[in-house]
Amino acid sequence: MNRAIRLELRKMRRLRTGLTTTALVLAVVALSSISLFSGSTRRTFDDPEAMPWATLMMSYAFMAAMTSPILTAVLASRQTDIEHSGAGWQLAATAGYSPGALCRAKLAALSLVLTPAVIGQTFLVLAVGALVGIHVPINAGPWVGYTLLLLLVDIAFLALHIWLACVGENQLMSVGIGMLGAFLAVFTLLMPGAVARFIPWGYYAMISYVGQQGDNIIYITPDYVWIAGFLLLVGVVFIQMTRRLDRTER
Repeated sequence: MNRAIRLELRKMRRLRTGLTTTALVLAVVALSSISLFSGSTRRTFDDPEAMPWATLMMSYAFMAAMTSPILTAVLASRQTDIEHSGAGWQLAATAGYSPGALCRAKLAALSLVLTPAVIGQTFLVLAVGALVGIHVPINAGPWVGYTLLLLLVDIAFLALHIWLACVGENQLMSVGIGMLGAFLAVFTLLMPGAVARFIPWGYYAMISYVGQQGDNIIYITPDYVWIAGFLLLVGVVFIQMTRRLDRTER
């Protein structure tokens, strides 16, 4: 498996995966931070009652929900399409890598890229907040928790899109589902959690540590049980489906 992961990392150099990921990370940071430069927002930077860090997190959660489904779909499609276009499945089979094993290696390799990207994304959002003058002490717990859960949900959707990109040669299907998922992820931020938990992309809303109480933004506790159940379900399904691919000739 380690050898297969190294092979996938080499493919990423040709696909410019790092450049694509960096571009989308910077877009999320810029869009999340743009509201910090308005006059009305700047007046709250020294007011603990206004909770400027929680307000910034809400903006971040909204932008992450909008872009993460597209990012995971694009990364998975590009990493898998190369096998369809270059007889990669057959070449990998001659080297001893079954389709299912190759999919699992792709997930591991892309996760290695996504992990520093998500962590760096959060760090940059916080850095912009500090640089523009938010002086209220930060509550680090929700930011750490949200970053970890965002990474895990992203990896779950990477698994989904790798499988979709593997079973279908037309990558428009996987990317199209990612774009639809972005719409649903944003929409579920406006819906009750009881509804969001039954929509896969609703977990981008479920992992949020901020919510609204009337006109006020407050910190909330995500429903960890449902989130853990979703991640476990995706993991089991991905393993089973890739094992089935191991028995399928491509």
